[in-house]
Amino acid sequence: MNNKKLANKLDQFLEIHQFKDYCPNGLQVEGKPEIKKIITGVTACQALIDVAVLENADAILVHHGFFWKGEAQEIVGMKYKRIKALIEKGINLYAYHLPLDVHPELGNNAQLAKLLGITDRRPLEPWDKRSVGRVGKFEEVISPEQLSARIESVLARKPLHIDGGKKEIKSIAWCTGGGQDYITIAAEQGIDAFISGEVSERTVHIAREMGIHYYAAGHHATERYGVQALGEWLAAEYDFDVKFIDINNPV
Repeated sequence: MNNKKLANKLDQFLEIHQFKDYCPNGLQVEGKPEIKKIITGVTACQALIDVAVLENADAILVHHGFFWKGEAQEIVGMKYKRIKALIEKGINLYAYHLPLDVHPELGNNAQLAKLLGITDRRPLEPWDKRSVGRVGKFEEVISPEQLSARIESVLARKPLHIDGGKKEIKSIAWCTGGGQDYITIAAEQGIDAFISGEVSERTVHIAREMGIHYYAAGHHATERYGVQALGEWLAAEYDFDVKFIDINNPV
């Protein structure tokens, strides 16, 4: 498939024009015009690019790409090396941030909910159907310790648990990645527990003082699954050769 045609299909499928994001979504670095083999990963780091070069990939598809608001605009140092490698090998770079977080089927939040057994999923902010924060419930009441064990089993990493005081958990809110500040909205709604990828110093106090269990499960760990699902969809729908590469990141 032509690289611009693929960009158009992904842009429309993920409805990128509905979002005000911190980075450009879509084709970020243009490469060879025809695409057959795609490497997917969470972040367009040098290690992922090196794998794509070794695999003779035509494109890389990630959740975290380049050109974030607030960062230096110069293409020097680390950013230069990354982009230089892409251009020299003609590798296209596609990146989708918030649109991939909130997609109702393939998004990071949707995929994490499926893995954890969360049902009755809906926006945490009821006035915004594209709210990055989500809320749902478990079919059966579980203990805080059981939820911690479930997260560890699913994500293969032990979460940081801040005890909110409740003995049982039924309702659950979550936001993958750096969504820790949605905890306040969740607590104000009386939700039993909240999961995000990252944690801030203030998050601990909010959880304790507002009486909501909090779990920090890792930015990378919670956002591995959206881009995998999107890659699998591309392979099934358009017969691309797609391979997911998990570059370990403990954060």
